[in-house]
Formats: sequence, C-alpha cells, structure tokens
Amino acid sequence: MNIVNTIITEKPINKLEYICSEFVTRSQDILKDNLIGVYLHGSSVMGCFNAAKSDIDLIVVTEGKMSDAEKRKYMDMVVGLNNLGLAKGIEMSVVLKKDCNPFEYPTPFDLHFSEAHTKWYSDNPEDYICKMNGTDADLAAHFTVIRKRGKCLYGLPIEQVFGDIPKGDYFDSIWKDIAEARNDIQEDTMYIVLNLARVLAYKREELVLSKKEGGEWALDKLPEEFLPLINEALNEYAVGTNGKYDMECAVRYAEYMLKEIEDE
Repeated sequence: MNIVNTIITEKPINKLEYICSEFVTRSQDILKDNLIGVYLHGSSVMGCFNAAKSDIDLIVVTEGKMSDAEKRKYMDMVVGLNNLGLAKGIEMSVVLKKDCNPFEYPTPFDLHFSEAHTKWYSDNPEDYICKMNGTDADLAAHFTVIRKRGKCLYGLPIEQVFGDIPKGDYFDSIWKDIAEARNDIQEDTMYIVLNLARVLAYKREELVLSKKEGGEWALDKLPEEFLPLINEALNEYAVGTNGKYDMECAVRYAEYMLKEIEDE
C-alpha cells in the first residue's frame, strides 16, 4: 500500500492534531490490514476550524466489513477520543472501498458516530453496533469535500480511493441539509444562515465552500437587508459565542434563499 501523510508526532501542537494522530494510530491497531485509509474533511481542512463550534470530520475506508467485536473495540476507541474536550467532538463514518469508486448514492456505511449518539452507545452498545449501519446521503457532500480539499491522514491517496461524485448527487446531499430551513433557522440560526449561503454558492457558481466561506461569499452577492444577519452568523462562528439575531429577518432570509436556490 502506498502510505501518504501519516500523522506521527511526539509532541502534538494542539488538541486537533493530537486527536487525529491518536485516531490514526489506534485505527491501525484495531483494523490492521483491513484499513485502506483515514481522511480528514470539513472545517479542519477548510481553514475555519473553531474548537468551540467545530467537530473533527473523518472518513475511514476499509476493504471489508468490520465484525461486531471489532466495532465494539473501535467505538470504545472513538468515544474515548471524543471525550477529550472538544466542544462537538468527532464525527466519523466507516465505509467500504468498493462503495467509494464507483460512487454509490445514497452511500452505504458500516459504522457511524457523532456526539449526538454518545448516550445511545453508552446505554446500549450492542443495540448501537447492531443498528448503526445503512446508507447516508450526507456522504456525497463529505466525499466531494475530500476530493476537492480533503487530507489523507493515512493510507491510499485520495484519488485512488474516491471516484467522481455526480453533481446531482452532491446537490441533493446539501439540499437535504437546508430543505427545512424556514423552520430550522429559528433553532440553529448560525448554522442555517451560513449553510444556505454555501448551497446557493454551489448552485450559482459550483463552488464547494465551508460555512465561513459561504457567508463571506454571500456578503457580496445578497441584498443589503440580510448583511447584518450574515455578519452576526459569521461572528458567532468565529468567536464561538451565541449570536443575537432578528428572527423576523432570519425567516425572510430563509424564504429568500430557498426561492433563489430553487429558481437556480
């Protein structure tokens, strides 16, 4: 196997680097020859990681499926690293190499974890391991970011693992994330404001952007009435403290953005 970009550091410079380094080393120990590669995507590779707001986004590619015993050992490892203090922890999916190229949509996955699933795994690990598999439309977006801007932490180079993702599959994946924005923007304002912006940027210009980059793009493209809202979302994303939003404006923004995306 052609090994590239393996993270090995005796003195990690920060928690993100340390967690990634340990994740790679422990994945090698558990999965051995079944491990094809570990790939970093999301804010960590797009220049806008914020320990107070961001998670560590990882895709693990294997040759074959993991046994239940391996999944239990792997999940214990992931949860242990997840508890090291980052606000949103780790989000990771394990996928088979055969489903990465040629790309299949929605994409099958063998195992998944995020902070939201911590209690389920803690309360009933057997149930979690039995049920946490299937297909996930989000993987089209994750694979697209990996192909365009991702980082191989260990294993085969990105271009040898991930095939082309059809534009329609990528758009369907990111659309699902904002389709209910009229309601969701009142509960998770910062995320929806910035996510709507990056979806419109893709629809208009085929740009694959981070949330931060999407917001910055929107400042030059959208009506002036929405600029204070976008700036507040960008500020919250940058500093990690909750923003103060005009909810009437936020709802108008969501309606406007959805119409623009649909019209495009």
